[in-house]
Amino acid sequence: MALGYVALVLHAHLPFVRHPESDYVLEEEWLYEAITETYVPLLHVFEGLKRDGIDFKMTMSMTPPLVSMLRDPLLQDRYDQHLAKLEELIQKEIKHNEHNGHIRYLAEYYAKEFHEIRTTWERYDRDLVAAFKQFLDSNNLEIITCGATHGYMPLMKMYPQAVWAQIQVACEHYQEHFDRPPKGIWLPECAYYEGVERMLADAGLRYFLVDGHGILYGRPRPRFGNYAPIFTETGVAAFGRDHESSQQVWSSQVGYPGDPVYREFYKDLGWEAEYEYIKPYIMPNGQRKNIGIKYHKITSRHAGLSDKALYDPYWAREKAAEHAGNFMYNREQQVGHLAAIMQRPPIVVSPYDAELFGHWWYEGPWFIDYLFRKSWYDQNTYEMTHLADYLRRHPTQQVCRPSQSSWGHKGFHEYWLNNTNAWIYPHLHKAAERMIELSRREAADELEERALNQAARELLLAQSSDWAFIMRTGTMVPYAVRQTRSHLLRFNKLYEDIKAEKIDSGWLAKVEAMDNIFPKINYRVYRPL
Repeated sequence: MALGYVALVLHAHLPFVRHPESDYVLEEEWLYEAITETYVPLLHVFEGLKRDGIDFKMTMSMTPPLVSMLRDPLLQDRYDQHLAKLEELIQKEIKHNEHNGHIRYLAEYYAKEFHEIRTTWERYDRDLVAAFKQFLDSNNLEIITCGATHGYMPLMKMYPQAVWAQIQVACEHYQEHFDRPPKGIWLPECAYYEGVERMLADAGLRYFLVDGHGILYGRPRPRFGNYAPIFTETGVAAFGRDHESSQQVWSSQVGYPGDPVYREFYKDLGWEAEYEYIKPYIMPNGQRKNIGIKYHKITSRHAGLSDKALYDPYWAREKAAEHAGNFMYNREQQVGHLAAIMQRPPIVVSPYDAELFGHWWYEGPWFIDYLFRKSWYDQNTYEMTHLADYLRRHPTQQVCRPSQSSWGHKGFHEYWLNNTNAWIYPHLHKAAERMIELSRREAADELEERALNQAARELLLAQSSDWAFIMRTGTMVPYAVRQTRSHLLRFNKLYEDIKAEKIDSGWLAKVEAMDNIFPKINYRVYRPL
């Protein structure tokens, strides 16, 4: 019998970015990069583990915007074209570097990788949601939901109906795509406020995740800290993030991804290649961008971008195995120590953004693969588990109230509410009030019903916490501002048209085609609770 458990939790999320009205929008590539660098490599890891008889267990959120985009025929077609361009460019690179031994070796390595991605993409008939669902069906992967559009719940708690809509729409969407209700939820940004658990219970959810201090400052103080979940008074469990294991992977200072042999994210062929040569593969307006083909390693913390040495995936893979072994050793020590003082099996919950593995840290999927293999064969101190399995086995836990918290900078709400983004909230609050007012209407006809449903979609899309986050980080700010404004302007036009009983059916059809998330939404979800 193992002494305790380790739960790896990945949060797979991207904001809803879909622009049928335009031939090219750079931000759509967030999805294409994540498919190539994170989602397909993770599928390869899962397939390999299953093939080799390793009964792996992992929890992974797949948010409604991500699921909607992965299943969208327009975006699937555009991903096909994106991948075809990468395949074409890498063949050119092989020819172009035929006398440059190491770069040719890397180009051939990437050509093989892109071919494997293409094969997997076509084998699943372009449906990666179905690909992940097979591991849910085999109970290896516990897929959980999130807020409908990743809305930051503590900053909308004055409108409980708006919070309820984020939760309920997400649960209905999950049921539609995974043929069962979700058991757990990743609260957007792990942001918790007291009382949200009542709505989670009403939606039929069994557990949620919070940052460590959300549990540690709970009332009464939890006896086992973050090493056991707590039950809220509603019966919904809360799991807290373990700081120690998180830091080993997350931290840019002491974390694994900063190792000198790993691939350098910021040195990319799109910026390095001669302009005329790379021009067909960058933005249509001629601006350079990241392509995703990278030939250099981190080399050292102090090396400037021009001083980076060439990358070697062989040695990087060796290092990923070494780091997985180190992570396993540290968890063995941690679980062994905790089990001795707790007199019960501890659980170490290690949550991360899924896109860290593969996109930001290229070797991340190899690390996960080695971690599961080593944990299966090389130790018996802990068992890898997913959160639903753990609760089934351990149905008795301490009852207490978590503390208001998030996993953002400083642990509360200031990353999503500060001088860069505070301007959005009066508009979002006004729109929420208007949507609650509209929800009391009975639609006069089919056209008004469509308009009311579209108003609900536009409000949800405007509430995405990604836009406030981007405004704070200072990257892609004009896009985040434009998305927030567009959804609010569309919402307000719908509100005014519905009130005046003058709905522009042509304009409505255009907006429905653009913002087509949640086709089965019912605007009455905003009715007072």
